[in-house]
Amino acid sequence: MKKILRNFTVKQIIVVSSVVLCLLIWAGISIFATVKKQELPDQNAAARWSSQSDSAQISCFFTAGTNVDKNSVMNFEHSLDGVLKEASITAPSENARLWADAYSAQGKTTLVNGKTSLEANAVGIGGDFFLFHPVQLINGSYFSGSDLMHDRILIDEDAAWQLFGSNDVTGMEVRIGGTPHYVAGVIKRAQGRLNEAAGLDKTLVYISYETMEEQGSVTGIGTYEIVMPDPVSGFAYAKVKEKFGIDEVGMQVVENSARYGFKSLFTIIAEFGTRSMNSYAIGYPYWENVARGLEDILAVLLVLQILFLLIPACIIIVIIIILWKRKEWTWRDVWRVLTDWKDKIAERFRKEKSKWKYF
Repeated sequence: MKKILRNFTVKQIIVVSSVVLCLLIWAGISIFATVKKQELPDQNAAARWSSQSDSAQISCFFTAGTNVDKNSVMNFEHSLDGVLKEASITAPSENARLWADAYSAQGKTTLVNGKTSLEANAVGIGGDFFLFHPVQLINGSYFSGSDLMHDRILIDEDAAWQLFGSNDVTGMEVRIGGTPHYVAGVIKRAQGRLNEAAGLDKTLVYISYETMEEQGSVTGIGTYEIVMPDPVSGFAYAKVKEKFGIDEVGMQVVENSARYGFKSLFTIIAEFGTRSMNSYAIGYPYWENVARGLEDILAVLLVLQILFLLIPACIIIVIIIILWKRKEWTWRDVWRVLTDWKDKIAERFRKEKSKWKYF
């Protein structure tokens, strides 16, 4: 190594070290960004739904005055079936589904167990909610918003300890508005600065949307999510936006499966300073707030990635220009070398051919 270094000047060593260091930092940032993207299962439903990269996950967020209800969702689902039929998109097998969806609303609820009462943040869910949000189970199981009975709930471990003094409480009864409900399972809330800032620093429970409606704590669905075929990029996004038939004042549509791509992140960079000026009267659910926070982080990382690629690129270009100006050869010399190289290969080929001539 010392012998090799002796052949370089201090300036050359500094230049080469700078290029290598920038490329290592770029690689480190790229790996970190890739890992962070995979940490949000709420944004990766399309990848779980189909490994062929032919599906898209779309989320719709509604303003409070839009009054989207279950009938609105059913009408949309009927329209969607028609769209997919017109596009000749069929299920891969008889029992397979082309799409899956879920809807939800945010609110608060009071859980009662004997003399113990607990007020908690609540998410009222419908459809295949936990397909999109596979929260971490400590014990028990998920429930479906399509269940015939709407009397099961998921509670976090804080709620379990406050109500029962244990987190092994699957099957236990609590009352919501005087109606008995049964604990389907206990979950662990996601940790971290973004999650806590998004609202996961408080007790959280998941109940059926119907239970939330009966309590009178919601005036409509706040979020609708779907994973569906996307044969051409942007197909799913455009059809969801079109078939809901709600203008941009009442609904914001996000393509989750593309939100962390280069184009989307570059748009966030271009909108720096205005992105936080939200003109929509929308209260985002915690998972969307986390996703938007990660968008900001990844946009900054993208700027750093570009910077740490640009620096070595500029250094290499400068070196090439300097070497070009100092060159002691001409294009005629290059042509002569290439011609000699070609002749040598042709001669070698003739010799090899002659060896096999008599076999």
